[in-house]
Amino acid sequence: MRIAVDAMGGEHAPQEVVRGAMMACRDHCGEIVLVGKESTLRSELANYHPRDLDLSIVDANEVVELHEHPAQAVRQKQDSSIVVAMNLLKKGDVSAFVSAGNSGAVMAAALLILGSIEGIERPALGFLFSAPEHPVLLLDVGANADCKPSFLVQFAQMGSVYMERVFALERPKIGLLSNGEEENKGNQLVRECHQLLKNTSLNFIGNVEGNDVVTGKADVVVTDGFTGNVMIKEGEGLGELVLHSLRRTLAGRPRLRIAAFFFGSALRHAIKGLDYSEHGGAPLLGVNGNVIIAHGRSNAKAIRNAVFMAKQAVEQGVLEALRTGIK
Repeated sequence: MRIAVDAMGGEHAPQEVVRGAMMACRDHCGEIVLVGKESTLRSELANYHPRDLDLSIVDANEVVELHEHPAQAVRQKQDSSIVVAMNLLKKGDVSAFVSAGNSGAVMAAALLILGSIEGIERPALGFLFSAPEHPVLLLDVGANADCKPSFLVQFAQMGSVYMERVFALERPKIGLLSNGEEENKGNQLVRECHQLLKNTSLNFIGNVEGNDVVTGKADVVVTDGFTGNVMIKEGEGLGELVLHSLRRTLAGRPRLRIAAFFFGSALRHAIKGLDYSEHGGAPLLGVNGNVIIAHGRSNAKAIRNAVFMAKQAVEQGVLEALRTGIK
């Protein structure tokens, strides 16, 4: 397995990306192909002397900056790390691609170079929320701000396939995000989508509210990209607030630090669920390739986890299942 990593993408590139790639190599995630400015990457790798790691470099002399217009940058910067890596994926030279760079540019490049899976009108970004028994997949979380009801039905189909393959769930439960459980609740998009989902063969359980997402009431929750993006960013902000408050409280109260020592395992598990870097990235479902979009602020741990997510998608045959399972 070879996984391409955009070494120039993200706020902390290339340092944290290179460190994360080396962590992934040590965790046996396959060969990591760092795509970016070769001289810069060799200089960075020289700090670590990773002679025993399955790591290679593909040169790409341009970078799509975070502020650039996505589609325009992809068309104009053909030697950018995003475009070069996406072409490697298109040709089959790598099995998956991970980037913490300009997410709009990654999506634009995926559509322009890889194209959509037959039967999919729009790809969707998925985000895995921590839940008591297993993660819950929320999609879309940013690829499509405006959606038609048919888009959400396709998101549900893709989400069902993903959870079946990656988490071995039989007939995953599908929920539609709304402001109430009743069938007549929600805006026009939700009400129309509800009727369409009722007539599919999916295991549709009806509307779910925002507080139900992290409980595991549904295995897959579908919504439009605008709502989903606001929801995950609110969750990130809340998680960071809780972690900051917890650390500040423990630092100022020695007795609580002693208690934290005895309840360390439970505390670490709770913190892990709030830390966005633990999730790695968001799978871009619906394009003809395994693409993982990581957080723009990804540190080395987040990059490592994004690579692991890409490895899972390849090993479980997610792309092939989507191609055959979506009609």
